[in-house]
Amino acid sequence: MAGPARVDHGVTSGTFSLDGQTFDVDNNVWVVGDDDECVVIDAPHDVDGILAVVGDRRVRAIVCTHAHDDHVRVAPQLRERVNGGQGAPIMLHPDDRPLWELTFPQDEHGYLWDLDLADGVRIDVGGTTLTVLHTPGHAPGAVCLHASDLGCVFTGDTLFQGGPGATGRSFSDADLIVESIRARLFALPDDTVVHTGHGDDTTIGAERATLG
Repeated sequence: MAGPARVDHGVTSGTFSLDGQTFDVDNNVWVVGDDDECVVIDAPHDVDGILAVVGDRRVRAIVCTHAHDDHVRVAPQLRERVNGGQGAPIMLHPDDRPLWELTFPQDEHGYLWDLDLADGVRIDVGGTTLTVLHTPGHAPGAVCLHASDLGCVFTGDTLFQGGPGATGRSFSDADLIVESIRARLFALPDDTVVHTGHGDDTTIGAERATLG
């Protein structure tokens, strides 16, 4: 028996670098699936730390909420190590290619993701479905992943406990992130649990009250 779909969580630590500055950060690792298979949401800092959350399950995909280096840095290495070395596709919205190439310059590494994400794409895994919501603002290709039957949404760095993600750096847009949150995330039920890229969970209702 594969068991019911569930959300597993870990934290990895490392750095985030952009615009010539580097910061120490802790990133959430979210793994969604059942006892047999799962998807990994983002690939921050530490392959072994991510694999500890995955366990012995088959990884269907590595889904990146956006391409800042603290969310994708170990994605190629993770791809090589899951499923007994057979790999799994990295998925990313193509609008984030400029950010991806800051971490993986094509003339140096040759790494690319495998499958493009787009608004409305459905990712089926372990008896549940993740629906892609394109929510640009923090990054051009930022996405959130809504699991309606689990009552949660994975927001990456688009929405946190206390408000929108940061927009003070290259490729970000403060007005656009608020528009994305109001149009896409605030359309979800108030009791939807928000699993963020950093820090504690919140709910759509709590953040609706904060942002107005």
